[in-house]
Amino acid sequence: MDFAERQPYGQSMTSTPLLTALAGLGFGLSLIVVIGAQNAFVLRQGLRREHVLPVVLICAASDAVLIAVGVGGLGSLLQLVPWVFVLVRIGGAAFLVVYGILAARRAIRPAVLSTDADGGSATTWTILATCLALTWLNPHVYLDTIVLLGSVAATHGDDRWWFGLGAAIGSILWFTALGYGARLLRPLFARPVAWRVLDFFVAIVMFAIAVSLLLGLIPSR
Repeated sequence: MDFAERQPYGQSMTSTPLLTALAGLGFGLSLIVVIGAQNAFVLRQGLRREHVLPVVLICAASDAVLIAVGVGGLGSLLQLVPWVFVLVRIGGAAFLVVYGILAARRAIRPAVLSTDADGGSATTWTILATCLALTWLNPHVYLDTIVLLGSVAATHGDDRWWFGLGAAIGSILWFTALGYGARLLRPLFARPVAWRVLDFFVAIVMFAIAVSLLLGLIPSR
């Protein structure tokens, strides 16, 4: 009787964390698989095969840190100090405008656009700094990982860290697939016109996100 009584509890203990992690994986992917500044940057670096590994590591590690902070409960605290998000919105919008202008300039000058890493490539530190800025100066990252994902994770009680683990694994899988899978599109981007279209698209995305960040500062009536 003791074994029979303990068996269902044992099965629950082994299945619940796995199901919770899978739920976190699906929820994390639903937040990250969108067209945004960070994803557009990772895609471009993947197409160029330029510093792909450090870019993927920065994005995935940053998400893991922010997810851990959100699961740990900082999201609730940040809601009490909304001025932090105001500063992040302004700084992020300014950076995105600058990056959008640079992308537009690249599109206007297609001769410098190449899928080869040695053709007009930026320095390693410039690439890494840009990747960090696109990640940590983007208010949507904080809202998605710390506030939204952290709130959903809290509903899982003691299993919330399994939910966060699943979400972090989702980030690793997505950025790895985006960075290294982009090379499958290299034949298409062997033509300068394809790079022009991509960079015009990136510029539009950057400008649109910047505008949305600034519009979010206008109080609703």
